[in-house]
Order: sequence, then structure tokens, then C-alpha cells
Amino acid sequence: MPATSCGILLWRRDADGVRVLLTHPGGPFWRNRDDGAWTIPKGAREDHETDEAAALREFAEELGMPLDAPLSPLGQITQRGGKRVHAFAAEGDFDVAALRSNHFECEWPPRSGRMQSYPEVDRAAWCTFEQARVKLLPAQCELLDRLEAALRAAPPGIAPRG
Repeated sequence: MPATSCGILLWRRDADGVRVLLTHPGGPFWRNRDDGAWTIPKGAREDHETDEAAALREFAEELGMPLDAPLSPLGQITQRGGKRVHAFAAEGDFDVAALRSNHFECEWPPRSGRMQSYPEVDRAAWCTFEQARVKLLPAQCELLDRLEAALRAAPPGIAPRG
């Protein structure tokens, strides 16, 4: 069965338009990758969790800050490797300089026997929709389309609701 993740596409309105928060995965595999490697804050849902609870927990773990905002469902996408992502949109703000991600351990270099610790997310950035389409994993660009459609459909000053 393919892996399932839950995540949040955080957005805000700046003077020059809407921006979305993207994260860059930490660790040696992603170190030299940029365009097409960024993602929304997301992670695996535990058996006892709802999709919403998992998305909120993962957001807090990956960014070091809990999110207290209503979530609007963006639906599910399937990434190239088969992983399903249940995503939500939320309007809010985050100071990227305050990023404090949790860490994971992996053997690096491979077959060296040395375990090293890396942040799950090594940086975050606010991007326009155009910038995000370049930075995001290709399958996650569908989430941008869904958020844009929801924002167009919502009356001015009203955030999209699920």
C-alpha cells in the first residue's frame, strides 16, 4: 500500500499578492537539489490520527511552531512514487528565520556505519505562485491550482473554507 502523508499549504496576502510557504527537505540527498525539490510541510499520518491532526502535528514538527488557523481541504494528490498527500490550506504567517525543525538520523555516507543527524526541513521560503511552481515537487503544483481557484471563488477578505 502506498505511503500517505498529510500537509498544509500555508498562504498569506502580501502587498504584491498571495504568497505560499514552502519547505526544503533536509539531509544529504536533498542538499544540492533546489528547483522541483521543495514541498509543503507534510508527513506521515499515524494510525490513531485524522488527516487534519496529522497535518497540524507535522507542521509543528517541521517548522517548530504550532499552527492555530482553520484548515480548508485541498483534497488528495498522488506523487510520482505513489505517495498520497492529503492537503489543507490555511491562511497565516510564519517567520522563516524562526525555523526550528525536528531532526532525523540516517547512515551517511551510505554503508559507512556512521549515523548522522539532519533537520527534516533545512529552510523555508515564502513564494509567489509562479515561484512555487518552479520550486515545488511537480505533483504538488496541483495544490497551488486548487488554492488559486479557492481564492478566486471566495469573496474579497474571506478565506476559503472546507
